[in-house]
Amino acid sequence: MDPSKVSIFKTYEKPRGQGGSGSFATFMIIGPVCFFLGMLFSSFPYDYPLLWTSEVTPDAYYDQLETHLKFLHASPPIIPRILHIAISIGFIGFFIKLFKPSEANLLFDGASLVLYVVGVVVYITNIVKGLRIVTLGVYGVPEGSSDLAIGREDSLRVMAASNTILALVLVGVLVLQAGQWYAERKEQDEVEKFEKEQEEKNATKGQKSGGHVTRSSSKKKQ
Repeated sequence: MDPSKVSIFKTYEKPRGQGGSGSFATFMIIGPVCFFLGMLFSSFPYDYPLLWTSEVTPDAYYDQLETHLKFLHASPPIIPRILHIAISIGFIGFFIKLFKPSEANLLFDGASLVLYVVGVVVYITNIVKGLRIVTLGVYGVPEGSSDLAIGREDSLRVMAASNTILALVLVGVLVLQAGQWYAERKEQDEVEKFEKEQEEKNATKGQKSGGHVTRSSSKKKQ
């Protein structure tokens, strides 16, 4: 094998996140994110009348939504355990990809991790807390030293808005992961193009040097 080709391959270091553990770690991130988006999509029919329509929401709808949320909060312990395991799988995927990170990892995976943490915070502070309030039925109670009290309808609207915010955050994670894949793919294509050009140049130089050697040897024989 031509030594110049060997040096070219040595200078190219495959970006992290392509193949091997990087691809599996990406799957560990995308899988839970899509799982959570599916859960939020199943709640969209309940959230739509509260946020996206100008029509007056009847009181019977609030009763129906409240019953639905109480049923979710009273689900068997295995349901929240599966949810928390899925959240943990996403964090493990980020930690694998950010172990000895490259510049691309810090840009895309770092921003994705920030959005993922924001989503977890929204889930804990708004959704879980809202489910507890709905189950207890303690609407309109001031929190802490604040005199601000949120009624039943506003509390349910806050939960619906939290679901929407969480969905947008998770979509942002998917967009960043797709952007990382595109950037790495583009870089790989450029490297392959550069390697091909170098091979053609080396082949052309080899042909020229071979022709020069044959001409010089013929002159010596003369």
